[in-house]
Amino acid sequence: MDTLTSTDLDELPEAAINVALPRFGECSYTESDVVRFPWGLPGFPLLRRFLVISIDETDGYIWLQSLDDPTIAIPMCDPWSVYEEYEAPLPLYAKQSLEIERAESFCVMCVLVARDGETTINLLAPIIINLDTRTGRQVTLENQKYSVRTPIRRRPDGSKEVIPD
Repeated sequence: MDTLTSTDLDELPEAAINVALPRFGECSYTESDVVRFPWGLPGFPLLRRFLVISIDETDGYIWLQSLDDPTIAIPMCDPWSVYEEYEAPLPLYAKQSLEIERAESFCVMCVLVARDGETTINLLAPIIINLDTRTGRQVTLENQKYSVRTPIRRRPDGSKEVIPD
């Protein structure tokens, strides 16, 4: 009789989990796809497990989809795609709490809000995700003059343009 060792168990493929998402339909993921927010997010303190979803029709934008409440999906984008001069010096508490050791091990994304025909980007409080541990946190940048509601508009050529405060 063959027995499984812990090494054998590590080599087994992860089981796919299927979930129906109101905005995106049927989605399949594994536990290693989940990004955890141990501190929650402002406005959503009890939501801790999310998927990062990219949709072809929303090129340049991604969605932070809650697994704890499938009705919650937060649009985000790379802040440098709309504001080339963006600077996001991470506060020490963010580096320590997310165990960030190398620049290559994390990404910075900013939340978008579409309201009354206007889209804004929150440059003051980006979402930081440690790509190695798949842990995230929204942090407020220190000593920065960014806004939580910086307007974004489309140029005639279709590219994005940030309207400075």
